[in-house]
Amino acid sequence: MSVVALVPAAGRGVRLGLSRPKALVPVKGESLLLRAVRGLLGSGCVQHVVVASPPDQVEVVAAELATLPNAHVVPGGAERTDSVRLALGAVAEVAPDAHVVLVHDAARCFTPASMIRDVVSAVEAGAPAVVPVLPVTDTIKKVDELGVVVETVDRAPLRAVQTPQGFNIDVLRQAYASAGDIATDDAGLVERVGGKVHVVEGHPDALKITTAFDLAVAEAVLAAEESSPSD
Repeated sequence: MSVVALVPAAGRGVRLGLSRPKALVPVKGESLLLRAVRGLLGSGCVQHVVVASPPDQVEVVAAELATLPNAHVVPGGAERTDSVRLALGAVAEVAPDAHVVLVHDAARCFTPASMIRDVVSAVEAGAPAVVPVLPVTDTIKKVDELGVVVETVDRAPLRAVQTPQGFNIDVLRQAYASAGDIATDDAGLVERVGGKVHVVEGHPDALKITTAFDLAVAEAVLAAEESSPSD
């Protein structure tokens, strides 16, 4: 029984302001996608990765991942939900014995291996769906349509969700079979069909690189790590 990770990577990265697919944006000489897929396969618990690329960039993405074993590329869709659905559809051919499936953002390319293993372990222990989370540290306010604050929300029970999100593969297939619209969160689709979503502890390193500022921060952190003396 194997574990397969799906990486929807068909986004154009408009907020990064660069003329290339977001997943192919380099950080210190290596793309977000290459770092993310290598991290998944290097976690010790993921056997296959299926990447949904921009439809016109399949060969480019395949070449980007050519050095990695068991990294498969399929054409993605117009929306993230479409890309996950297409990647999920390829699992039957890539890994017919898969029982756990992860969905991971290429933009979270510094996710620690330990966090990936925690998600997989929780699904293998019986959870139908698992998401890594962090406590919300900012003050959250609810605002009406006129831009007026309605209330300050109690942040104690709130959590910020990261990836990879993990699922029993049959649960995710059922959720996507029932999904009729666009979603930014796969666990949310499971919630809609009545599935329980469990949480594990996330990690600050699993930040999502979305803007040029995020990219600059990631490059600075890597540069600092490379220049620090080894133990």
